[in-house]
Amino acid sequence: MTDKGAYVREMFARIAPRYDATNRVMTAGMDERWRRRAIALLAAPKGGAILDLCCGTGDVVFHLLRTDPSLHVTGIDFCAPMLDGARARAPKEARGDATFVEGDVMTLPFPDASFDGATMGFSLRNVVDIDAVLAEIRRVLKPGARFVNLDVSKAPNAIWKRCFDLYFYKMVPLIGGLVGGSKQAYTYLPQSLTHHPNADELRDRFAKAGFADAGYVRLMGGAIAIHYGSNQTSPVIPSAAQRSRGADV
Repeated sequence: MTDKGAYVREMFARIAPRYDATNRVMTAGMDERWRRRAIALLAAPKGGAILDLCCGTGDVVFHLLRTDPSLHVTGIDFCAPMLDGARARAPKEARGDATFVEGDVMTLPFPDASFDGATMGFSLRNVVDIDAVLAEIRRVLKPGARFVNLDVSKAPNAIWKRCFDLYFYKMVPLIGGLVGGSKQAYTYLPQSLTHHPNADELRDRFAKAGFADAGYVRLMGGAIAIHYGSNQTSPVIPSAAQRSRGADV
Protein backbone atom coordinates (compact mmCIF):
# COMPACT_ATOMS: atom_id res chain seq x y z
CA MET A 1 0.00 0.00 0.00
CA THR A 2 2.81 2.38 0.92
CA ASP A 3 4.66 1.35 -2.23
CA LYS A 4 1.67 2.42 -4.35
CA GLY A 5 1.69 5.88 -2.81
CA ALA A 6 5.41 6.28 -3.40
CA TYR A 7 5.07 5.04 -6.99
CA VAL A 8 2.20 7.41 -7.75
CA ARG A 9 4.08 10.38 -6.29
CA GLU A 10 7.20 9.65 -8.33
CA MET A 11 5.16 9.04 -11.48
CA PHE A 12 3.35 12.37 -11.26
CA ALA A 13 6.62 14.15 -10.50
CA ARG A 14 8.01 12.71 -13.73
CA ILE A 15 5.13 13.85 -15.93
CA ALA A 16 4.44 17.20 -14.20
CA PRO A 17 6.22 19.44 -16.78
CA ARG A 18 3.97 18.28 -19.64
CA TYR A 19 0.92 17.21 -17.65
CA ASP A 20 -1.46 19.99 -18.72
CA ALA A 21 -0.62 19.79 -22.41
CA THR A 22 -0.99 16.01 -22.40
CA ASN A 23 -4.43 16.18 -20.76
CA ARG A 24 -5.69 18.62 -23.38
CA VAL A 25 -4.44 16.44 -26.24
CA MET A 26 -5.78 13.18 -24.78
CA THR A 27 -9.27 14.57 -24.16
CA ALA A 28 -9.42 16.98 -27.13
CA GLY A 29 -10.05 19.72 -24.56
CA MET A 30 -13.21 18.07 -23.21
CA ASP A 31 -11.70 17.74 -19.73
CA GLU A 32 -12.29 21.48 -19.29
CA ARG A 33 -16.01 20.99 -19.92
CA TRP A 34 -16.16 18.07 -17.46
CA ARG A 35 -14.55 20.17 -14.72
CA ARG A 36 -17.09 22.95 -15.26
CA ARG A 37 -19.91 20.42 -14.87
CA ALA A 38 -18.40 19.09 -11.65
CA ILE A 39 -18.05 22.60 -10.22
CA ALA A 40 -21.69 23.34 -11.06
CA LEU A 41 -22.71 20.25 -9.06
CA LEU A 42 -20.64 21.44 -6.09
CA ALA A 43 -22.86 24.54 -5.77
CA ALA A 44 -20.26 26.26 -3.58
CA PRO A 45 -21.59 29.02 -1.31
CA LYS A 46 -20.46 32.59 -1.97
CA GLY A 47 -17.26 33.34 -0.13
CA GLY A 48 -16.93 29.71 0.93
CA ALA A 49 -13.73 27.82 1.74
CA ILE A 50 -13.26 25.00 -0.77
CA LEU A 51 -10.70 22.19 -0.73
CA ASP A 52 -9.44 20.65 -3.98
CA LEU A 53 -7.83 17.28 -3.25
CA CYS A 54 -4.97 15.93 -5.37
CA CYS A 55 -5.00 19.33 -7.05
CA GLY A 56 -2.07 18.64 -9.38
CA THR A 57 -1.23 21.73 -11.39
CA GLY A 58 -4.39 23.52 -10.27
CA ASP A 59 -6.95 22.98 -13.04
CA VAL A 60 -9.95 22.61 -10.71
CA VAL A 61 -8.69 25.34 -8.36
CA PHE A 62 -8.53 27.86 -11.19
CA HIS A 63 -11.89 26.73 -12.61
CA LEU A 64 -13.48 27.27 -9.19
CA LEU A 65 -12.13 30.81 -8.99
CA ARG A 66 -13.17 31.63 -12.55
CA THR A 67 -16.67 30.51 -11.60
CA ASP A 68 -16.74 32.51 -8.36
CA PRO A 69 -13.79 34.79 -7.44
CA SER A 70 -15.22 35.22 -3.91
CA LEU A 71 -14.24 31.63 -2.99
CA HIS A 72 -11.19 30.79 -0.88
CA VAL A 73 -9.72 27.69 -2.53
CA THR A 74 -7.03 25.46 -1.08
CA GLY A 75 -5.38 22.88 -3.31
CA ILE A 76 -3.53 19.99 -1.70
CA ASP A 77 -1.23 17.47 -3.37
CA PHE A 78 1.63 15.25 -2.22
CA CYS A 79 3.67 15.79 -5.39
CA ALA A 80 5.90 18.86 -5.08
CA PRO A 81 6.60 19.28 -8.84
CA MET A 82 2.84 19.33 -9.52
CA LEU A 83 2.43 22.06 -6.91
CA ASP A 84 5.31 23.98 -8.49
CA GLY A 85 3.31 23.97 -11.72
CA ALA A 86 0.18 25.19 -9.92
CA ARG A 87 2.05 28.02 -8.21
CA ALA A 88 3.63 29.04 -11.51
CA ARG A 89 0.18 29.26 -13.13
CA ALA A 90 -1.45 31.11 -10.22
CA PRO A 91 -0.33 34.70 -11.01
CA LYS A 92 -2.11 34.57 -14.38
CA GLU A 93 -4.99 32.17 -13.66
CA ALA A 94 -6.04 32.58 -10.02
CA ARG A 95 -8.86 35.12 -10.09
CA GLY A 96 -9.12 35.16 -6.33
CA ASP A 97 -7.69 33.51 -3.22
CA ALA A 98 -5.77 30.33 -4.11
CA THR A 99 -3.48 28.51 -1.67
CA PHE A 100 -1.46 25.39 -2.44
CA VAL A 101 -0.40 22.98 0.30
CA GLU A 102 1.85 19.93 0.11
CA GLY A 103 0.19 17.05 1.94
CA ASP A 104 -1.38 13.61 1.70
CA VAL A 105 -5.15 13.19 1.29
CA MET A 106 -4.93 10.13 3.55
CA THR A 107 -4.06 12.42 6.49
CA LEU A 108 -5.27 15.93 5.72
CA PRO A 109 -3.47 18.68 7.68
CA PHE A 110 -6.67 20.60 8.45
CA PRO A 111 -8.97 20.80 11.50
CA ASP A 112 -12.39 19.18 11.55
CA ALA A 113 -15.19 21.04 9.75
CA SER A 114 -12.85 23.46 7.98
CA PHE A 115 -14.40 23.60 4.49
CA ASP A 116 -17.69 24.48 2.81
CA GLY A 117 -17.07 22.05 -0.04
CA ALA A 118 -14.48 19.74 -1.59
CA THR A 119 -13.56 18.54 -5.05
CA MET A 120 -11.29 15.92 -6.57
CA GLY A 121 -10.47 15.47 -10.24
CA PHE A 122 -9.16 12.27 -11.86
CA SER A 123 -7.39 11.08 -8.73
CA LEU A 124 -9.56 8.91 -6.49
CA ARG A 125 -8.60 5.75 -8.39
CA ASN A 126 -4.95 6.49 -7.58
CA VAL A 127 -5.26 6.70 -3.79
CA VAL A 128 -4.09 3.89 -1.53
CA ASP A 129 -7.40 3.50 0.37
CA ILE A 130 -10.62 4.99 -1.04
CA ASP A 131 -12.64 4.49 2.14
CA ALA A 132 -9.98 6.13 4.33
CA VAL A 133 -9.83 9.12 1.98
CA LEU A 134 -13.61 9.51 1.98
CA ALA A 135 -13.56 9.45 5.80
CA GLU A 136 -10.87 12.17 5.86
CA ILE A 137 -12.83 14.31 3.43
CA ARG A 138 -15.94 14.03 5.61
CA ARG A 139 -13.89 14.97 8.66
CA VAL A 140 -12.76 18.32 7.21
CA LEU A 141 -16.14 19.24 5.70
CA LYS A 142 -18.69 21.30 7.57
CA PRO A 143 -22.11 19.69 8.13
CA GLY A 144 -24.08 19.75 4.90
CA ALA A 145 -21.03 20.59 2.75
CA ARG A 146 -20.75 18.68 -0.51
CA PHE A 147 -17.94 16.60 -1.99
CA VAL A 148 -17.79 16.19 -5.77
CA ASN A 149 -15.48 13.70 -7.48
CA LEU A 150 -14.76 13.69 -11.23
CA ASP A 151 -13.03 10.65 -12.69
CA VAL A 152 -12.87 8.05 -15.41
CA SER A 153 -15.41 5.27 -14.93
CA LYS A 154 -16.65 2.04 -16.50
CA ALA A 155 -19.26 2.60 -19.21
CA PRO A 156 -22.36 0.40 -18.72
CA ASN A 157 -22.85 -0.25 -22.44
CA ALA A 158 -20.61 -3.16 -23.48
CA ILE A 159 -20.00 -1.90 -27.03
CA TRP A 160 -19.21 1.65 -25.95
CA LYS A 161 -17.01 0.34 -23.13
CA ARG A 162 -15.05 -1.78 -25.62
CA CYS A 163 -14.50 1.26 -27.85
CA PHE A 164 -13.46 3.47 -24.95
CA ASP A 165 -11.18 0.79 -23.52
CA LEU A 166 -9.43 0.50 -26.86
CA TYR A 167 -8.63 4.19 -26.73
CA PHE A 168 -7.90 4.35 -22.99
CA TYR A 169 -5.67 1.29 -22.71
CA LYS A 170 -4.02 1.39 -26.14
CA MET A 171 -3.92 4.97 -27.41
CA VAL A 172 -3.44 6.88 -24.13
CA PRO A 173 -0.03 5.27 -23.43
CA LEU A 174 1.11 6.15 -26.95
CA ILE A 175 -0.04 9.77 -26.61
CA GLY A 176 1.46 9.93 -23.13
CA GLY A 177 4.77 8.75 -24.47
CA LEU A 178 4.83 11.23 -27.33
CA VAL A 179 3.37 14.31 -25.61
CA GLY A 180 3.82 13.58 -21.91
CA GLY A 181 7.28 12.07 -22.17
CA SER A 182 6.50 8.86 -20.26
CA LYS A 183 4.74 5.91 -21.85
CA GLN A 184 5.18 3.99 -18.59
CA ALA A 185 3.24 6.57 -16.57
CA TYR A 186 0.42 6.74 -19.09
CA THR A 187 0.25 2.97 -19.12
CA TYR A 188 -0.28 2.94 -15.35
CA LEU A 189 -3.01 5.60 -15.40
CA PRO A 190 -5.45 3.55 -17.53
CA GLN A 191 -4.59 0.40 -15.55
CA SER A 192 -5.60 2.20 -12.34
CA LEU A 193 -9.21 1.96 -13.55
CA THR A 194 -9.14 -1.85 -13.73
CA HIS A 195 -9.74 -2.46 -10.01
CA HIS A 196 -11.56 0.81 -9.35
CA PRO A 197 -15.23 0.52 -8.32
CA ASN A 198 -17.81 1.00 -11.06
CA ALA A 199 -20.18 3.98 -10.80
CA ASP A 200 -22.82 2.21 -8.70
CA GLU A 201 -20.25 0.69 -6.35
CA LEU A 202 -18.49 4.01 -5.83
CA ARG A 203 -21.80 5.74 -5.08
CA ASP A 204 -22.47 3.08 -2.43
CA ARG A 205 -19.00 3.67 -0.94
CA PHE A 206 -19.89 7.38 -0.66
CA ALA A 207 -23.12 6.50 1.14
CA LYS A 208 -21.48 4.02 3.51
CA ALA A 209 -18.84 6.64 4.34
CA GLY A 210 -21.63 8.92 5.53
CA PHE A 211 -22.29 11.12 2.51
CA ALA A 212 -26.01 11.88 2.26
CA ASP A 213 -27.86 11.96 -1.07
CA ALA A 214 -24.97 10.14 -2.74
CA GLY A 215 -25.32 9.92 -6.49
CA TYR A 216 -23.54 10.39 -9.77
CA VAL A 217 -23.87 11.83 -13.25
CA ARG A 218 -22.57 9.93 -16.25
CA LEU A 219 -20.74 11.77 -19.04
CA MET A 220 -19.41 10.37 -22.29
CA GLY A 221 -21.73 7.38 -22.12
CA GLY A 222 -20.54 6.57 -18.61
CA ALA A 223 -16.82 6.55 -19.42
CA ILE A 224 -16.61 9.64 -17.21
CA ALA A 225 -18.60 10.02 -13.98
CA ILE A 226 -19.14 12.79 -11.46
CA HIS A 227 -19.96 11.43 -8.00
CA TYR A 228 -21.33 13.63 -5.24
CA GLY A 229 -22.62 13.55 -1.68
CA SER A 230 -23.16 15.85 1.28
CA ASN A 231 -21.52 15.47 4.68
CA GLN A 232 -23.71 14.27 7.52
CA THR A 233 -23.02 13.29 11.09
CA SER A 234 -23.23 9.48 10.89
CA PRO A 235 -22.66 6.78 8.22
CA VAL A 236 -25.70 5.33 6.49
CA ILE A 237 -26.53 2.28 4.41
CA PRO A 238 -27.72 3.39 0.95
CA SER A 239 -31.47 3.36 0.48
CA ALA A 240 -33.24 1.99 -2.58
CA ALA A 241 -33.51 5.55 -3.91
CA GLN A 242 -29.78 6.10 -3.50
CA ARG A 243 -28.96 2.80 -5.17
CA SER A 244 -30.95 3.92 -8.22
CA ARG A 245 -29.56 7.44 -8.28
CA GLY A 246 -27.48 7.82 -11.41
CA ALA A 247 -28.03 9.96 -14.49
CA ASP A 248 -26.74 9.91 -18.03
CA VAL A 249 -25.62 13.13 -19.73
